[in-house]
Amino acid sequence: MPWRGEKDPYKIWISEIMLQQTRVDQAWPYFENFMKVFPTVFDLAKADQQQVLKAWEGLGYYSRARNLHAASKMIVEDYNGKLPETYDEIIKLKGIGPYTAAAITSIAFDLPNAVVDGNVIRVITRYFGIEDDVRKTGTVKEVQSLVNKLISQERPAEFNQGMMELGATICSPHNPDCLNCPIQTGCIATKIAKTDIIPYKSNAKKKPHKVIGVGIIEAEDGKLLIALRPEDAMLGGLWEFPGGKQEKGETIQQTVERELLEELGVEVHAYKEFMTLKHTYSHFSITMHAWFCKLISGTLEPKSSQEIRWVERSELEEYPFPKANKVLTEKLIGDEVRSEK
Repeated sequence: MPWRGEKDPYKIWISEIMLQQTRVDQAWPYFENFMKVFPTVFDLAKADQQQVLKAWEGLGYYSRARNLHAASKMIVEDYNGKLPETYDEIIKLKGIGPYTAAAITSIAFDLPNAVVDGNVIRVITRYFGIEDDVRKTGTVKEVQSLVNKLISQERPAEFNQGMMELGATICSPHNPDCLNCPIQTGCIATKIAKTDIIPYKSNAKKKPHKVIGVGIIEAEDGKLLIALRPEDAMLGGLWEFPGGKQEKGETIQQTVERELLEELGVEVHAYKEFMTLKHTYSHFSITMHAWFCKLISGTLEPKSSQEIRWVERSELEEYPFPKANKVLTEKLIGDEVRSEK
């Protein structure tokens, strides 16, 4: 991993933020590209937010990117471009919570702040035979308390990384490699043959499903209309094709036409379905139907977005889009290229 063994606080910070909600193999190429585009905190701070979101495009949980950008400005303005070294100071930065603050301060500054992630929770609950629900705050607090007592005062970075990697490589969720585990002799879950049920995690609530209709408005000159999502909304700062959730009793065509009237103040005719795709977010899933639309009447206004803009199909790749909309843009660009041939 390109960040392993790294002592540059900036690189450690970026890697830890990327690894929130993201697997190592997914974060790896994004980290390497991010470092090329923004090699220092000064480069990140002076960048336009659209540049930052474009570099993050496809990694998901975009508030992480917006918070990184905001925090970089704080670091430059308030700390002369150097990440604060204490837990109490670094946790003040936007987007940094207890886990990330502990990880950065221990890895970058050798401070004995114990980190607790899913891997550490699995190792500790199995080792101590904790059978309580790990979705409960009390269970996580118990694990945190135990790790706080166990962490090495002399080598906290090695301890934290060792615990996380033990959970990632040996003490895996399914079929853990107990025979090769360095702490097997003291592990209660191994002794009582409960590694298959510890840690115990109650069933997650079923994710709601939404049917979404979006409109691809095409002008006479071939340009397409895109809208910038509000900064404080989910996926804020990203561009999209306007649309919204289907209401009861509507056809998807009616949904597109109603949503565009509400969002843009114009009457449109949704005349042809372009594509349908499915996507899953952290708390819900969607089926998105994209329709080509023609303007009938009215004056375009960004009633529910920061901005609207007409762009050439070939320009779509310059803008940061959420993953589902990105699929649409790639197909739109691909169709244009094929038609030119």
